[in-house]
Amino acid sequence: MKWIFKGLGILAIVVLAFFAFGYVTEQLWNWLMPDLFNLKPIDFKMAIGLVVLSKILFGGMRMRGGGHWGRGRMWKAKWESMDPEERDKFKTQFAERCRHKWGKVEVKVEKSE
Repeated sequence: MKWIFKGLGILAIVVLAFFAFGYVTEQLWNWLMPDLFNLKPIDFKMAIGLVVLSKILFGGMRMRGGGHWGRGRMWKAKWESMDPEERDKFKTQFAERCRHKWGKVEVKVEKSE
């Protein structure tokens, strides 16, 4: 039962954020665009359309479960399951793959006396 209230709360926040982005987009457009570029003012429905269009064009339509956080947990579990030799081998291979992109990076370790 607790997860239903949590889900409804998240849904309410998403809907509220959606309308807030629409309102802010409308206000900013009507404040800036008519004066700067001689464009017509827009209404709330057009602002919502702009928000959706910008999400599609610039944010993508990622519908994968877990997203970044799921991959992070997967890599952490994989790293923790490696023994020290496998970790060193992985680090070496990773450095070789990235060398062409960033060049050779030398790490200098200074010993303090």
